[in-house]
Amino acid sequence: MLRALWAAAAGMKAQQLFVDTIANNLANVNTPGFKKSRVNFQDLLYQTVAIAGSKAPGGGQLPVGIQIGLGVQPVAIEKLFSQGEITETQNPLDIVIEGNGFFQVLQADGNVAFSRDGSFKLDKDGRLTTANGMALEPEIIIPADAITVSISHDGTVSVLTPGTTTPQEVGKINLAKFINPAGLENLGYNLYRSTDASGEAVTGTPGLEGFGAVAQGFLEISNVQVVEEMVNMIIAQRAYEVSSKAIEATDEMLRIANNIRR
Repeated sequence: MLRALWAAAAGMKAQQLFVDTIANNLANVNTPGFKKSRVNFQDLLYQTVAIAGSKAPGGGQLPVGIQIGLGVQPVAIEKLFSQGEITETQNPLDIVIEGNGFFQVLQADGNVAFSRDGSFKLDKDGRLTTANGMALEPEIIIPADAITVSISHDGTVSVLTPGTTTPQEVGKINLAKFINPAGLENLGYNLYRSTDASGEAVTGTPGLEGFGAVAQGFLEISNVQVVEEMVNMIIAQRAYEVSSKAIEATDEMLRIANNIRR
């Protein structure tokens, strides 16, 4: 019966983590470029009482063994990088990636981080940056006298300045992709960092060699589906409740056993 207590407790802890993950998904339902997380579970070790195929007391062979499970544990919280819904903003500095790829931004420590959030701003020097002031990599500077900014599907950034009729190219947006994007480390602030699990970033031109094209004046919003998360929350709550009932039942059985009199 002690096994049942620990197995049920493991189930409650696992469902609590499930709810924590759901809560984070729902909290970021309106976060540009946010990717929802999914918890993966696996069963724990088994206590083997009898091995299938071993000899039975009568001399025969056991067709089925006896193994008692010891509960469940979370094995991974995986980011799902499916495309989020695309919304039009008509802001010339908003950029969406239609397909595979990440924007590259330069952190304060000089390392490159990766993001799906295309809501870029201009700093005092005219550089394209994130909302936290991290410059797009490679650096793109918009002249102060630019009348219009245009970004083509292959990432070419052009501006029109006074006295000219032909747009002038000022830079090009390169994207990065990974063999295993689920292995990226979450940094917060809509940023990711490469790891040994994700592999090194492969950079390239938007729209070519498996990279998604970019579009100006649009944003990718979160890929969280509220109804799906609410259903998962109900499932997690019921599983948590059932595990608590198993603890109550085990406790009652122990109480009865302790009250046995000769």
